[in-house]
Amino acid sequence: MPVLVRIPTPLRAVTKGAGEVQAKGETVALLLDDLERQYPGLRERLVEQSGEVRRFINIYVNEEDIRFLQGNKTALKEGDQVSIVPAIAGG
Repeated sequence: MPVLVRIPTPLRAVTKGAGEVQAKGETVALLLDDLERQYPGLRERLVEQSGEVRRFINIYVNEEDIRFLQGNKTALKEGDQVSIVPAIAGG
C-alpha cells in the first residue's frame, strides 16, 4: 500500500535529494516508521521522543492537516498523498 510522501527541501539531504518518496503504513505513525527504515535520521527531525509530531512540523494527508484529523493515528490508504511541511517563522 504505497503512499506518496512529499519531502521539503531542508530534509532532502536525508532522502538523498529526493523531493518525493514512496512509503507504506496504515497510519501516519506507521508511515513515519517506514520512512525512518528507508532514510535513517528522518524520524528524529519530525517526531518528539514522546512520538508526537514536532510542533514546528506540519503533516498533511491529501491537503488535510493531521492535527485536525486523528494526528499520528490518521488512517492512510493506497494513493494518498502526504506532505511534510516545516513551519515558517519570521518577522
